[in-house]
Amino acid sequence: MARRKQAAVARVAALRYWRAPQARVVVEAWRESGERERRFAERYGIEARRLRWWAGRLGPEEQAVRFHPVRVVETGAPGWRSAEPLEIVLAAEWTVRVAPGFAAEDLERLLRVLGAGAPC
Repeated sequence: MARRKQAAVARVAALRYWRAPQARVVVEAWRESGERERRFAERYGIEARRLRWWAGRLGPEEQAVRFHPVRVVETGAPGWRSAEPLEIVLAAEWTVRVAPGFAAEDLERLLRVLGAGAPC
């Protein structure tokens, strides 16, 4: 664990009361550490049941942002624009083909809708 994160956990651990954002710092650090609950709690002077309670309250680990492979094909000079549609494949479930001259705002809205209903 990075020193900065360790220091942040130590600062939160020293507090008498935690709010959700503060507890999230500790719970995420514990989950990332791979340590047993009790050992992590002892290292920072936290009661294991407090760590367990906050972990339950905050819910399961949030999925980390994942990056998807992109293949860039250079087919023209700088500023070149293709007459071919742009194709985006999301999680092998959705394929989005965008015609040349599309409105970026429309594509952004569409991807937001697809992302809400299907994990990428």
